[in-house]
Amino acid sequence: MAKARSAKRRRRSKTAQSRRRSRGAGNGSGRDDAVGLLKSDHREVERLFGAFESTRSHERKQEIATQICEALKAHTTIEEEIFYPAFLEATEDTEIHHEAEIEHEGAKHLIQEIESAGPDDDHFEARVTVLQEMIRHHVKEEEQRGGMFSKAQSSDMDLAELGRQMRDRKLELMGDASDDLSTSGRRPPAQGRMRRSSREVRER
Repeated sequence: MAKARSAKRRRRSKTAQSRRRSRGAGNGSGRDDAVGLLKSDHREVERLFGAFESTRSHERKQEIATQICEALKAHTTIEEEIFYPAFLEATEDTEIHHEAEIEHEGAKHLIQEIESAGPDDDHFEARVTVLQEMIRHHVKEEEQRGGMFSKAQSSDMDLAELGRQMRDRKLELMGDASDDLSTSGRRPPAQGRMRRSSREVRER
């Protein structure tokens, strides 16, 4: 009797796992898709914050802070231009979407202060520390169970195609940053085009 119940539980577990795999495959979920790309960005920024904390060199802190700001500007841009509009259209979850946008606004304001102040400012390290806490909270909200990423993976978003768009846009942004051609990390005229593109992905 006990063996029969145990076998039944195993069958149910395998069925549930199969369903989750099928659902993920259906919308392009994987390591190289939109969610995978954003999570990779999260891990890279966490690594940079760790390097900032561990170094004692003021010059090195400035270099790492610059890398953090550039990485976050590119990350928030591809989210706002591509991922967030597609998420809102697919899920109609305005609460999660609006909270994420407001959190971005706070982070971008602090990034501007860090970039304009520099390491000679008395509050330089404090600003970077506060930014780290803000990003840590934002990442937790996006990656937790029931958060934006899990809802995106259970929706009909084409995460593989969105991931390709986001990688292309990120390369463009990081190229602009390295050449000092852009100080804002964002091109407003592109937003309308990317919103349309995300809609076209879902209609395919």
